[in-house]
Amino acid sequence: MLAGQVYSAVDRQLLAELGQTRNLVHRYNSLAPWRERRRDALLRRILGKTGEQIHINQPFRCDYGKHIEVGERFFANFNFTVLDEAYVRIGDDCFIGPNVSIYTACHSTDPEERQTRQEWALPVTIGNRVWLGGGVTILPGVTIGDNVTIGAGSVVVKDIPSNTVAVGNPCKVIKRL
Repeated sequence: MLAGQVYSAVDRQLLAELGQTRNLVHRYNSLAPWRERRRDALLRRILGKTGEQIHINQPFRCDYGKHIEVGERFFANFNFTVLDEAYVRIGDDCFIGPNVSIYTACHSTDPEERQTRQEWALPVTIGNRVWLGGGVTILPGVTIGDNVTIGAGSVVVKDIPSNTVAVGNPCKVIKRL
């Protein structure tokens, strides 16, 4: 799965790992907002790698969690969703608006193939000092460079270079910094 090869989405081991993570995420989302130390400790159990200063508003959703890496001074607003069947790496000083989704899982467009539950996944990489506006969706295999702003509601289907502002569906660079 992490190597980008086809895998079975109904593999028993994978389903067990998904269940364990869902239990941790449920506990995280159920904690009172003022229980910051407990929330932080639980978040660090869920995620694969984190910086010292991170914050994710509840609710948060992910599949495995351990394939997600976030850097220093990371902030994600409400309803951050990460389908991390492949690695999702996010740099330092990144801000994630509300209702942002990052997807790594890929499915066949052929209906018969799709019914076999065979999938593959492609990693997502986000550089340093990136701001993803509210409602942004990032599709599998995308790399976003450093110092990038992605406008609210954008659907990022291909790589975005460093030092740019990009918006739209599909997301396109509209300004170079």
